[in-house]
Amino acid sequence: MGDEQLDSVEALLEEARLAARMPEPAERLRLRQTAGLSRAQVAAAVGVGRQTVANWEDGTTDPQPPGRFKYLRLLEGLAQIHPAPAPAQGPAETAAPSGAPVAGPAVPETAWSPNGLAVQGELAPCLRCGVTTPYKAMDGRSLHPGAMCQPPGTAVPQADTTPSPAPATAPSPAPVPSRPQRRAKSAARAQAETTGLIGQVVHEELERAEGDAAAALKALVKRAIPDVMRLFAETRATARYTYTAYPALPDILKKPSKKEPDQIWEARPNFHNPDFSLKSPGGVAVTALDVNAAYLSALKTWLPIGKLEHSTGMDGVDPKRSGVHLITPSPWHHPHLPDPLGDRDQPGPVWVTNATLRLLLRLAGPKHGLLEAPVVHESWTSGATENFLDALRKTLTAARETAIAEDDTITLEYIKAMYSKFISTMGESIHNREMVRPDWMHIIHSQAYANLWGKAYKAHQAGLDVIAMMGTDELHVTGDWRQVFPEGRGVAQMKIKHSDAKASGEYTIGMAAR
Repeated sequence: MGDEQLDSVEALLEEARLAARMPEPAERLRLRQTAGLSRAQVAAAVGVGRQTVANWEDGTTDPQPPGRFKYLRLLEGLAQIHPAPAPAQGPAETAAPSGAPVAGPAVPETAWSPNGLAVQGELAPCLRCGVTTPYKAMDGRSLHPGAMCQPPGTAVPQADTTPSPAPATAPSPAPVPSRPQRRAKSAARAQAETTGLIGQVVHEELERAEGDAAAALKALVKRAIPDVMRLFAETRATARYTYTAYPALPDILKKPSKKEPDQIWEARPNFHNPDFSLKSPGGVAVTALDVNAAYLSALKTWLPIGKLEHSTGMDGVDPKRSGVHLITPSPWHHPHLPDPLGDRDQPGPVWVTNATLRLLLRLAGPKHGLLEAPVVHESWTSGATENFLDALRKTLTAARETAIAEDDTITLEYIKAMYSKFISTMGESIHNREMVRPDWMHIIHSQAYANLWGKAYKAHQAGLDVIAMMGTDELHVTGDWRQVFPEGRGVAQMKIKHSDAKASGEYTIGMAAR
């Protein structure tokens, strides 16, 4: 047998030894929880995704190289620090022989009834895992029988303890969760852990700054880009497809120079209703509204995930594709409403994003009928998904809601810096080298403007006059806006806009001269 064959045999034997030493899934979970470690911490140390650790702990998959050896080393180290509880001893074995070592505290045995079923009673926390259970140990305390201990957070059905003359029957097995239910539960668990990382970072910076809130916030804003990219990678752990981070870009997405932008028009609005004069005081009451976290909401948009491909005519227009399109828009004949294409004076063809084109096509459809459909000349698109950044959006939204509830201004500003810098640097930026997707940046910007246009149209349909619409988050209306939009600081709510120029977002104007 040659040396190469011997090496192969030894490699297989080493693989078998590692597999034999690997603890069972339940023990992997116990060791991590006993040590007070999160899945995110283990994943970072081992060099895998957080979801991979979750799969190893629930037995969905077995540890594989290259992370398996590090994971095994961690588990063996934790087992030395937190050995498994010694099994309970029977009555005849209670007394240890003279000179024999005394074992640690034993876990009580399950109480069994004469008919062979585990004894049940009132719900109480299991002494092993803390999850409520009706089953009892020999000493009367609550205990999941056998290996029935559940991960924390698992709901246990109420036991029916109503006396019945009929013989006791075995409890019905709990329904096996479906694949979508398991996926939803896994996603919720992953989101909670990722959200916890945000709070941990804020706590670390506050400690480093010795409680100086201003210094801590400055440090958090400075590290926002690498931090949000790590969060992005965490939320991609359960993704079912890959994406192209550095695609070959068409010329229309490249900057001609550092000072010149590319050719994509994002449909930026700068609307002022000609029927009203913003400069003349009068008797018309106006409220300036602020859209909360407009860019955060715009992360839910159709993004191309692969290399952009060229097409002509309507071939590149498809519900499952996204990118940029060269169009000739039709005229807008509704001066009392903002032009969905934004404040653009130059006529003729223009490159727009998929978010803008989708809005124009909707408004040209039978439901609205507000304009003619644009003419599409050519496109650069690829297969797309609307949920590519949804996990990141939900994680940041949940953390933002918690910060608002706790009046945590530092965390709130840190989260804002993360999502705003994530969007602004995903194009050709020296501050973020992990991806070059200017198409995504333009699409997300355009989606924010399209979302704002939708709010303006909703106000108009409810009988409010739209006085002005600017930027991504500013909408000025007349009338009782609270009957149209919920008030608050949440992402689905609106609030009165305050600025340095105006102490209040409520003011009066006059009608324009005709």
